[in-house]
Amino acid sequence: MSTTPPGPPGPPAYGTAGPHDGPAVPPVCPRHPDRVSYVRCQRCGRPACPECQRPAAVGVQCVDCVRDAARQAPTQRTVLGGKVRGGPPVVTFTIIGLCVVSWILQLVTGGTWTSMLAFAPWIGELQPYRFLTAAFLHSTSPVHILFNMYALWITGPFLEQMLGRWRFTALYLLSALGGSVGYLVLAGGPTSDAWLTPVVGASGAVFGLFGAILLVLRRTGRNAMQIVVLIGINFAIGLFFPGIAWQAHLGGLVVGLALGAAYAYAPKERRALVSVGATVVVVVALVVAAWLTYASADQFGHLVG
Repeated sequence: MSTTPPGPPGPPAYGTAGPHDGPAVPPVCPRHPDRVSYVRCQRCGRPACPECQRPAAVGVQCVDCVRDAARQAPTQRTVLGGKVRGGPPVVTFTIIGLCVVSWILQLVTGGTWTSMLAFAPWIGELQPYRFLTAAFLHSTSPVHILFNMYALWITGPFLEQMLGRWRFTALYLLSALGGSVGYLVLAGGPTSDAWLTPVVGASGAVFGLFGAILLVLRRTGRNAMQIVVLIGINFAIGLFFPGIAWQAHLGGLVVGLALGAAYAYAPKERRALVSVGATVVVVVALVVAAWLTYASADQFGHLVG
C-alpha cells in the first residue's frame, strides 16, 4: 500500500508560533495596536480590545463589523416616510438652543439685538431677513419664551420623527415666515399702528406645528381633539388680549395646515415629489403675498404723496 507523505506545515495561526519560531506573538487590536486582546470578533475574526467590542447575539463583534452591518441594513422609516433615528431630536434641540441664546443676547445687549432682528411691516421690504429672524426673538418676560419652547418641545420631537429632519425643518421655518407674512398682510396698511409696530416670537412657527400635528395625528388614526382645543384656546387668547399678534398666529397656522396636509397625505410612491412641490409652492405663495402687500402700500403712498 502506498501512502502520500504529508506536505509541509502551513504558516502558524495569528498569535501562535511554529516549533522553531520562538515564543508566540500575542494578538493585538487592529485599531489599538498597543492593546493585547484574546477576544475575537465573531464576524471577521480579528482581535478586539474592550473599547472596540460590541455585544452580539453570540459573542462580540468589533466596531467596524457593527458599522458595516448597520450601513447595509435597510433604512427603517415611519408611516409618513421619516427616517427612524435613535438619539435626541437634533433639529428641535437646535431651534430651542438658538431661541435661548438669542433671548440671552436680547437681555445683555439692552434691546440692541432685538432692534436689529425684529420684524415690522414698514422695514420688512428693506430688510427681508427680519421675516425669519423675528421668530428667534421673544419679549424680555420669561413667560413668552417658556411657553413657546414648551410648545415646541411637546410637538417638535414627534413631528421630527414622523416627517424626518428636512421636512420638519422646512415646516418650522416656513411657518415662522408665514407668521410674519400673515402679520404684514393683515396689518391694515401704512396708515395703521400695526404697520409700525415690531413683532417678535416663535408663536407663528409654533402654530404651524399645531396645524401640522393635527393632520399628522388624524392621518395616523390618533385622537387629535386635544390639539384642536389647544389651537382654539391659544388663538382666542390672541384675539381677546392686547399685545398679542393674532395675525402671526393665523399666518403660521395656515402654512402649517398646508404643509401638514401635503406631508401627511402624499401617496407613498410620490411622497418626495409632493413634499418638495408643496414646499416650493408655499415659498412662492408667501413671497407673492408679501410682494403684493408692499406693492399696494407703495401705490397708496404715491397717491397720498
